[in-house]
Amino acid sequence: MKEFSAADVTRSSGDLFAAAAAEPVAITKHSKPRFVVMTIEKFKKMSAQGDQRKAYSLNELPDDLAFELMDRLEVDLDD
Repeated sequence: MKEFSAADVTRSSGDLFAAAAAEPVAITKHSKPRFVVMTIEKFKKMSAQGDQRKAYSLNELPDDLAFELMDRLEVDLDD
């Protein structure tokens, strides 16, 4: 996924929209991805599919998901 800084959005909006036409683009602030720009068609397709996936940073990860993640990692590492 291509990334543009928040400052690039105002300076290079044409490049941003051209990139977003091909694939979703991350907008970063302080070097961390904060937003995603994508075509409305891609957004509608994801919405229509009922895509309920969520992304979390490690400090936001709910405890139940953190435990599940650790359990699965331990299983994979043991294999």
